[in-house]
Amino acid sequence: MSAILTRLFARRQEHRSVCKANSPRAKAVETVAKRRCTGAGLAALALVCSGVLAEARAATPAEDFARFLRDAWEFDLREDPLFATKAGDHRYNDRLPRESLQDQRRRAAQRAELLKTLRAIDRSQLPRDEQTNYDVADRKLNDELGEARFQAYLTPITNREGFHISFPDLPKEVPLNTVDDYNNYLARLRAFPAYVDDHVELMREGIRQKALLPGIVLEAYRDPIATHLVDDPTSSLFFAPFTRFPAAVDAAQRQRLAREGREAITSCVVPAYRKFLEFMEREYVPSARPSIGASALPEGRPFYQHRTRLFTTLDVTPEEVHATGLKEVARIRAEMEAIVKKVNFQGDFAQFLEFLRNDPKFYARSPDELKQAVALILKRMDGELPRLFKTLPRTPYGIREIPAYIAPRTTSAYYSPPAGDGSRAGFYFLNTYNLKSRPLYEMEALSLHEAVPGHHLQIALQQERADLPNFRRFTSFTAYVEGWALYSERLGLEVDFYQDPYSDFGRLGFEMWRACRLVVDTGMHYLDWPRERAIEFMAENTALSRHNIVAEVDRYIAWPGQALGYKMGEIKIRELRARAESALGSKFDLREFHDVVLRSGAVPLDLLERNVNAYIGQQ
Repeated sequence: MSAILTRLFARRQEHRSVCKANSPRAKAVETVAKRRCTGAGLAALALVCSGVLAEARAATPAEDFARFLRDAWEFDLREDPLFATKAGDHRYNDRLPRESLQDQRRRAAQRAELLKTLRAIDRSQLPRDEQTNYDVADRKLNDELGEARFQAYLTPITNREGFHISFPDLPKEVPLNTVDDYNNYLARLRAFPAYVDDHVELMREGIRQKALLPGIVLEAYRDPIATHLVDDPTSSLFFAPFTRFPAAVDAAQRQRLAREGREAITSCVVPAYRKFLEFMEREYVPSARPSIGASALPEGRPFYQHRTRLFTTLDVTPEEVHATGLKEVARIRAEMEAIVKKVNFQGDFAQFLEFLRNDPKFYARSPDELKQAVALILKRMDGELPRLFKTLPRTPYGIREIPAYIAPRTTSAYYSPPAGDGSRAGFYFLNTYNLKSRPLYEMEALSLHEAVPGHHLQIALQQERADLPNFRRFTSFTAYVEGWALYSERLGLEVDFYQDPYSDFGRLGFEMWRACRLVVDTGMHYLDWPRERAIEFMAENTALSRHNIVAEVDRYIAWPGQALGYKMGEIKIRELRARAESALGSKFDLREFHDVVLRSGAVPLDLLERNVNAYIGQQ
């Protein structure tokens, strides 16, 4: 009998799933048990099943929430295999996402069910940290459903981003250490035609519904596509992994993999890019709309109101954001003009901007000179970080040049996060194209924003937080992430950066750039500004080169609302710091404050405010 009891208790987890009240399977289990057990054995089985049933009936809100988090995380990984790979989960390394209309609608329906499940859980019964997780999950699902409601997926590309631009980064972002890794990479190359077909289907529906990009931002659409139409597959960016193999791949396998790589590029990748180029040439670009503002889209004004809340995480209107931008522009302009006087420049503000744009002393003479200047800035900041932060990330970062095929149409720099499993560092991508538009006096602010203490420090710390649920380690809210990076530019003042007044002007210029975004983004998308007015507004108030100004304005046109997050997020973080300094007085500790802001990872700004208020109360 003891052996029977041992087996019964060993199978308790199995019984938990089958011993459910009044289910046919429960009755079958009971019948079998009666045949096999008598007396104490049957009593023991009844005890086990009744205990399991009691547990199932009495699942706590915390247990229900933990189950929801597991299910929602698995859903995210399953639906986006590329994200899964970046997050360090390699079960789907041989797949690409499916993006067809049917998949978009199915995905939205499943998210609606997940949100329904979440809201059936009693939030008030969860511990405080879990309430934050609940709120972030609720906000994330709501935002995703809002995007689906307005069918934002019908414009899956912009002038500088999209599946066709990110896919060539695949060799840098997937593991390539074993034969299986290479087979997975090949499988993704072979899946690319279906990936293209899905996006073409979305964009054709966008044409039908008149939900598509403005023609003005599509003028340079060809190069990012045509660069991959190679006659020799070995000259393709996708062939790079087959030119150097790890030691774990033997000679025979190398020959096979290289042969299959050439075949996949020739028969799958190149034809798919050619098909996409033909679609763009013959259908999409000729159909592009002449208007630039989101207000011209179907349900355009409600859509932009949604985007304003989405990217700021605040309950604000486009008009309120526009007014905030004008106020910030006036404040920063006064500080910039004070520096013009400080350097004894003989001329007005407009002439000073022209001086900065044209004097050779402000510009690097080679890409290497620019990269060396940036490397020195960041090495200096690395040494100052302990003065500002209690907790620093373990994950390193590096510097790379932005690929030549997208450099002319993208901004001065961007950041690529590290792999979730620690197998790849974070990278600060620097634009070395057209060096006359990359002034050296901007490099301190730019580097502090993109690397440390900006994006790399914040994102690497978030990914390293083992105590956060998986989805929280990779969740991003623009107002928090970009707000922190803009706030980080100003932190340089506190550790002796910007000693050169021109560099300090560059910092103010970057802050002005983000303030101008609030004005021109809302101006074009909600207040019907023409493109020329937005360009001139930025030219009058920033020291950005004309090239960068045009690239930036076109970015805002193609990506409604995203530019609002930076300044609105920075304003909130500075407001919360001022509140803590005022309330705590001599007890205020900057390193502790930064720990409070960063330890939760990316959150909506209202939750960040709640966290800081709690910290103030505890102190």
